Amino acid sequence: MAEAAGLYYEIHGREDAPPLILSSGLGGSAQYWAPNIPALAERYRVIAYDHRGTGRSDRALPDTVSVDDLAADMLALLDALAIPRAIVVGHAAGGVAALALALMAPDRVDKLVVVNGWASPDPHFLRCFAARLALLRGSGAEAYLRAQPLFLYPPNWISANDALLEAELPEQLAHFPGAATMEKRIAALAAFDVSERLRDIHRPVLVVVSDDDMLVPSNAGVALANGLPIAGFCRAEHGGHAVNVVDPDAFNSFVLAWLAGETVQG
Repeated sequence: MAEAAGLYYEIHGREDAPPLILSSGLGGSAQYWAPNIPALAERYRVIAYDHRGTGRSDRALPDTVSVDDLAADMLALLDALAIPRAIVVGHAAGGVAALALALMAPDRVDKLVVVNGWASPDPHFLRCFAARLALLRGSGAEAYLRAQPLFLYPPNWISANDALLEAELPEQLAHFPGAATMEKRIAALAAFDVSERLRDIHRPVLVVVSDDDMLVPSNAGVALANGLPIAGFCRAEHGGHAVNVVDPDAFNSFVLAWLAGETVQG
């Protein structure tokens, strides 16, 4: 198992290819990117990692966690792997951590892709987070995990993939990071607000939103893109919060096109 700075990581692709870090959402697992890694690794040296407190990484967290802490972990991983500068593709929590990294260490970031992210707290996702925490506190980890797909995927996708979701549940339960960790991570996301600092991010950012995202409204991504100095924008009509999982071929195609300098319409 590869580990650096307390973080589990895995590398895919040619050693001499441009480095690209994948940072996942609230769950924090590198496994989230499984549908995307093969396509991205054809052109990039892909580094996927488990967030601190989750998965195979160090499970110890301080009393309070911030999105800046998530960004500092990415910076520590870059340092440990002697990578001077990388592309960062982040989903939700990983996306806002990428924005924080661009503010913290702009010389270490090449381009960013922020998938279903935000610049400031949105009332809808705060309501969703509160509901998920209430479920976790009142009914436990299994109930929390059984409800999780409702926030991640479109209804038709859940119906078609019910057997897969059921098969994944035992492993998710076995590796669940614990209620205290999820409380801290959700609190960090709820407190994140860089709406007044977006003009200080001078790296190209592709903002990806999904119209049927049940967790983070697409308007949050629109506001993010409108506030950035150099932003591309891609709107998926279908795909939900986990659009890269629901429609990986389309996601891989437009992300690779944008990274190659092509104009992405959406």
